[in-house]
Amino acid sequence: MRNAFVRALEQRAADDSRVVLLSGDIGNRMFDAFKESHPERFYNCGVAEANMMSVAAAMALDGLRPVVYTIAPFVTTRCLEQIKVDVCYHQAPVVIVGVGGGLSYASLGSTHHALEDLAELRTLPRTTVLCPGDAPEVDVLFQRAMDHNDHHPGAVYLRLGKKNEPVVHTTPPDVGVARSTRVRESGQSAADVCLLACGTVLPAAVAAAERLAALGVAIEVWSMPSVKPLDEETLSDCFSQGQLVVTWEEHALAGGFGSAVSEWLTDRAAAEGAWPRSTLLRIGVADQFVKSIGSVDRVRADLGMDPPAVACRIHEALRTTRSYS
Repeated sequence: MRNAFVRALEQRAADDSRVVLLSGDIGNRMFDAFKESHPERFYNCGVAEANMMSVAAAMALDGLRPVVYTIAPFVTTRCLEQIKVDVCYHQAPVVIVGVGGGLSYASLGSTHHALEDLAELRTLPRTTVLCPGDAPEVDVLFQRAMDHNDHHPGAVYLRLGKKNEPVVHTTPPDVGVARSTRVRESGQSAADVCLLACGTVLPAAVAAAERLAALGVAIEVWSMPSVKPLDEETLSDCFSQGQLVVTWEEHALAGGFGSAVSEWLTDRAAAEGAWPRSTLLRIGVADQFVKSIGSVDRVRADLGMDPPAVACRIHEALRTTRSYS
């Protein structure tokens, strides 16, 4: 994903002289081409992320279009106050790119896990939160994030994986702010399950769906990268037809994508005076520090968040719904 981001950044910078890049002392070789083409537009701010965010806000208020890049927990949790007060409060158009979202840095332990960043950022006014599912989505969503900030100034958080993630899309996907895309159809007029994947779990969601389809389950998979704002049109469609709607994210269950969907569902039911007939199942990380060390696949398996385990959870939940036999 990070290589796709670099390519998208280089393309944008070539077309827009306002684009500047601030790095938290990582990715220096990765940005060699950018630095060679635009040496006056690259700033290595060192391991001083809070200061880097304030510098970005000042640049944005002076007419530049800063992109801030470093490891996800360090560009969110470590400088949350600066994002809130300097960027969001002043409506400064800053795109914040966190690399290694979720468990992407699983081998480095809890200090490098980003399992609370979505909850933190989506609570701040004037923020947009986007989680690409694969490299093609990174390319599209970075451009959409920059375009969106032209008309809705504030923080846009783009949460990336790391590298070598499986690619789901074979063509540029039609995703964006509050816009999702279906990556697998159920093959029937009405799906038994609508699986809503947010971010880097998208390839795993497709793999889990294939397991369930082999068991005769009619399941469709949506990539839903927009955590804030939500794609309410797609959510309305899913909850009006699916017997089971599943959200899956690599984030704490508290406050993330699944929480956003459940809040939307509650508000919608209150406004309409009735609950939809669909059931919601949220899949994410429980209220715990993840202490397993290893590859992403190994840690996901330890947490029961790999495709076989998730397929089993969905199948069991589906069996308990009254309308499914």
